[in-house]
Amino acid sequence: MAVALPLVISLAVLAYAWPAARIAPRDLPVGIVGTSAASQAAVEGLAHSRPGAFDFRLYPDEESARTAVRERDVYGAFVVTPGSLTVLESTAASPTVAQLLGDTGRQLAARASKAAADRAASSAHGTSAHGTSARSKGGKVGAKKPARIRVRAVDVVRISAADPRGVVFSSSLLPMTICGVIIALVAMSLRLRPVALLPALVVVSGAAALGVYVVAQGFLGALPHEHLATWASLALTVLAISATTAGVVSLVGSAGVGLSAALMVFVGNPFSGSTSAPELLPKAVDDIGQWLPPGAGASLIRGTAYFDGNDSAGHIAVLALWSVLGVAAVLFGHRVSRVAKGPVVNGSATAGAEDPANEVAPPHVPPSPEEPAHSSSPARVETHARSHARHAART
Repeated sequence: MAVALPLVISLAVLAYAWPAARIAPRDLPVGIVGTSAASQAAVEGLAHSRPGAFDFRLYPDEESARTAVRERDVYGAFVVTPGSLTVLESTAASPTVAQLLGDTGRQLAARASKAAADRAASSAHGTSAHGTSARSKGGKVGAKKPARIRVRAVDVVRISAADPRGVVFSSSLLPMTICGVIIALVAMSLRLRPVALLPALVVVSGAAALGVYVVAQGFLGALPHEHLATWASLALTVLAISATTAGVVSLVGSAGVGLSAALMVFVGNPFSGSTSAPELLPKAVDDIGQWLPPGAGASLIRGTAYFDGNDSAGHIAVLALWSVLGVAAVLFGHRVSRVAKGPVVNGSATAGAEDPANEVAPPHVPPSPEEPAHSSSPARVETHARSHARHAART
């Protein structure tokens, strides 16, 4: 215990702290509008300054880029023109990514302005060297200073004003995960049959999801759209966690509690990307997190609450798969338990074999005609002996 407990604590801290300390864009899908020289220069600049950070996707116009943001194909887009740069972002998709794209847009504009100024200075220097500098109307010699590129940010899908940083949304995931584990433990402790256990998990998961939604939206206003779909997403997330926990406990016994808690709480939650975005986490963490119920659930809830359910099919499939596997494990574990307590097979002893109610009485064998019934009874012999003794005394 003196070694195991500190080791577990260290691993738990590592699971939460390591992804948070390594947040950076990795193949983050963003759009570039147009194929002009300015757009190509923006792509080359970003690729050179941050190699591997962005996955660029070209769009013919700004409206198509806005549609891609609403459909969750990209987190945002850069609309580059000779005199301005528009950053299309989405705080609903991730406030952290929206801030990242805004900073990147300002860096692009500053770099483009500097490049334009350098070109103007080089042109003016070359003209002056040949003695043919342009003379202004006031008689002064010099080159026209290039205008600074203006940067404009547009929030295409805005997060709720009641939760501008997405804190309520990200903070709700851990209690939901713990709740799912507890629901499974309580249900398993009641020793319900599968025919009653599975409906109980569904009903309690739905009730727990309703409680989460009442607090997150009704009290805090963090999930403002598609109320029924958002509640269903919350319920499916809790059900996937509780069904998986129940299945693991059915297969391996009490040790399944620790395994489920470790998988869901100490791996699924920090790897989910709910506080930033999956593409900002280390690559292996991103891949693992989106295949676990907490990560898939967080992405699904965000999609139903803000994006009309766009890009949600994959997350629904992951949650449904975990739910089905958990139910199958419960059924299998119950079947194995019944077989272990079944009747005697090929002479092997089974549970309940020593129960007197299960013993078979030996068949009754009637006495033979030559031997009177109860002739060998000790009490009968003793009675005959006393009778002979009294008769001898009288004579």
